[in-house]
Parts: sequence; C-alpha cells; structure tokens
Amino acid sequence: MENIRTVGIVSKANAPLGPKIVPGLLAWLREHNIEVRYDKTTAGYAGADDGLEREDVPKQCQFIIVLGGDGTLLSAARVLKDYDIPVLGVNLGSLGFLTAITADELYPELERALHGKHRIGHRAMLDCTLMRGQEQVGSYVALNDIVVSKNPGAQMIELETNVGNHHICTYKADGLIVATPTGSTAYSLSAGGPIVFPQVEALAITPICPHVLTNRPVIVPNNMVIQIISKAGGGSAHLTVDGQIDVSLQSEDRIICKASKNLLRLIRPPRLLYFDVLRQKLKWGER
Repeated sequence: MENIRTVGIVSKANAPLGPKIVPGLLAWLREHNIEVRYDKTTAGYAGADDGLEREDVPKQCQFIIVLGGDGTLLSAARVLKDYDIPVLGVNLGSLGFLTAITADELYPELERALHGKHRIGHRAMLDCTLMRGQEQVGSYVALNDIVVSKNPGAQMIELETNVGNHHICTYKADGLIVATPTGSTAYSLSAGGPIVFPQVEALAITPICPHVLTNRPVIVPNNMVIQIISKAGGGSAHLTVDGQIDVSLQSEDRIICKASKNLLRLIRPPRLLYFDVLRQKLKWGER
C-alpha cells in the first residue's frame, strides 16, 4: 500500500453523512498528494460535476474507499472484480458485516494503510452463468450469493441441482441460495443456512422453505461446479445476484455457479475480528 498515488471513492446515494464526510476526505487525500477519482454520487456530495461512472472509478487506482453500507460494498465489489485493489469499507450507518469501519475510524485507518500497516481479508466471489438452451444469456459475479426463487404469487418451484457429476436432488421449495462464506451471514443465514468462516474454501447451498423438511443446507468444496436447472414455468421464477440484479427465468434455464478466480481484498479494522462482528450484529450472548 505504500506509494499510493491514486485513490478511488464510491459512495452510497442519499447518505446523510455524505456531504459531511466527502469534502474533508478529498481535502485530506490531496494534502497527502494523492489524486482522487470518484463516482457521480461522491461528486454530488463535494458540490462538483466531474464524477465518473462507477465502473470507471478503479482505473489507475491503487486503493478504493467505499462510503456507505454493505449494499454499497456489494455493488462496488462487482465493479472491482477484475482489479486487484484493496478496499476500505466505511459504514455511514450502523456496523456492517463488510463495512466494519466507522466514520470516526476513517482517518486512522487511512494512515495505517498509507504506511502499509493495514490488515487485509481476502473474500471469495462467485461466478454465475445463465444458459438458455445452448445460448449464454447472462454472466454475473456475486460477493454474497445467487438466489433462484419463485415470483410473488407463484406456487413452490422445482429446481434440479447438481454438484460436479453428482445429482443432489430436485428441490421443491420457494427457492435455493448458493452463498459464499461472506454471504453465509446474509440471506442464507435467514433461511437456516450455516455460518461459514471467510477463509473456508466452500459454498453453501441452502433451500428456502423446502417442501421436504429433511432438505437441509449442504456445504460443498468451492472447486466444484454447481448447476441449477429451473423446472418452473416461464415467468414464475427469477435469479437474483447479491440482492441487486434480478433476471426473469424460463423453464429449463440453467444457472451454473463456480468460485471466481477473483478475490475481494477487504481492509479490516485491527481491533475488530470476525467473531467480534458476529457477536455485535447477531447479539450473541445477550438475553
């Protein structure tokens, strides 16, 4: 992290703290002779009109600051999939699983990063390809999860699921979640899935409200390819990526998932370890 010349900033829209933090942050970086590239939202907080499209921000950057919450970081992670750049996630609200650094800790953490004293956690990502017959109709990357689920008002759907050369079963359920270790504390956890430590090289397959109560979450190695074939009629199921991208599915569409070759390099606060975040967010140990 030494010799940082250019830093990128991505911000959450309509964040009350945005106009309070961004001008001072830009001044601090420029005082340290660091060039700044930022998206249009950040430019708005600074009263400027030179903001970039989000996908253009990482170019020539050695470091990215994400101002917002976990949702903002999820969005930024997809933009950063082809860049090997450390990311500092600063939460502008309550503590996040991913954005565990508070606004008050921003400048101390920047100082640590500038002097190469930061701590980086590497987070696995998930590649997802949507096939319709022999045609690829979509390609996506997720930091948390991909979800195949029924549309509102539809009955439960059937999802034929295979891992490598092994057929698991055809789930009859409201849906199915394929989650990375990072995503194991998101929707998968709400659906009864396990918490997977971030460095575990595995993926969690979690059914949503399965018809057969013995259909339980399954943990598989992340070097295996997961294929889900939707048996739902046209318009009754959809694919969701990180809760932010939504695609309607047709019958016999195939969703192919595998661990991405890319990792997200996430700067973590030195005082706060993974289980510290779990205790705070999940309120473990409280009555």
